[in-house]
Amino acid sequence: MLVIALEQAVAAPLASRHLADLGARVIKVERVDGGDFARHYDQAVNGMASHFVWLNRGKESIALDLKDERGRDVLGRLIARADAFLHNLGPGAVDRLGFAAADLRATHPDLVVCAMSGYGSTGPYRDKRAYDLLVQSETALVSITGVPEHPAKTGIPVADIAAGMYAFSNILAALLHRERFGGGAAFEVTMFDALVEWMGHPVYVTSHTGAEPPRVGLSHPVIAPYDAYPTVDGHEIVVGVQNDREWRRLATEVLGRPELATDPDFATNVARVRNRDAVDAAVGAALAGLTVEEASAALDGARIAAARLNLVRDLIAHPQLVARDRWRSVTTPVGEVPALRSAVEPVGEAPIGPVPALGQHTDALLAELGIAPATVADLRAAAIIA
Repeated sequence: MLVIALEQAVAAPLASRHLADLGARVIKVERVDGGDFARHYDQAVNGMASHFVWLNRGKESIALDLKDERGRDVLGRLIARADAFLHNLGPGAVDRLGFAAADLRATHPDLVVCAMSGYGSTGPYRDKRAYDLLVQSETALVSITGVPEHPAKTGIPVADIAAGMYAFSNILAALLHRERFGGGAAFEVTMFDALVEWMGHPVYVTSHTGAEPPRVGLSHPVIAPYDAYPTVDGHEIVVGVQNDREWRRLATEVLGRPELATDPDFATNVARVRNRDAVDAAVGAALAGLTVEEASAALDGARIAAARLNLVRDLIAHPQLVARDRWRSVTTPVGEVPALRSAVEPVGEAPIGPVPALGQHTDALLAELGIAPATVADLRAAAIIA
């Protein structure tokens, strides 16, 4: 499958990277003046941007000036060969360039077109610029994240990631539909719609009760105990009890207080939520005298869901990643760097393709399109390609 991705930042690059990880040929179309602006977010990976290395392996890069008719002609030739065209430029930008979905589908009926944006092509927010934090705010995610004193955004760009994953899955679905029944498709994926879907639980709570979900930090608004508790060696362990059977095991086998298993103030989840402070005090007192290793062993032995409150450096060396052989290396313009294998892989392991330099494949792609070397030289002299 050939995928043309006119993309930048996170949402669309995530979708196309997953397609590349599954073996699609992905051609990334970038600006001539600096390329995808995610190339310049930071210099954390040996001088390259961490976002870019994460999201753009396995792709070919062509740099085009799409404000010029000659640059648009090259993009049109690429799309004519493609199975899918994915883009996430600003509102209306692709239409103004002459690549509106309806026009493309009229001339390429088998093409799958995925348009990504913040809010979609209709509605009062259609022209509004959208970045991850802004969408987290509009969808009320920020209002339920954090502690009672103040809200917080999530530590990763969940609006971008949600949209990217819906684009990925729907492109696959459209390609499968084409293989089975024939014909392409055109559809929109928006950051707003994607994150609203992920807000399902609090939306239903407020719709039916009128109450706004409280911000409870690491805790849970309707489950107790469900929080992080310090251990004697300075770590924290997160405990989640989902039902009353688990509570009885926790009280008897870990807390050493079997009377709490049947105490009416603790015996049911509704009662424990109502008496959350007392529940947290009982759990915290028992775990505070144990090391994190001892606490983890005791909780595992009682079949209680628990996790260490890890730092990122702990995740990098996580024994589960080591045991499942999740680390590989990826080639980049600044050398080999560690990379995690894709969470989505076909049967057997797909190779991890390199991260491209800006415009690295421009000349090869133009030659593949049959554009003469003299014309390529003219395009370069006019800064139409890079």
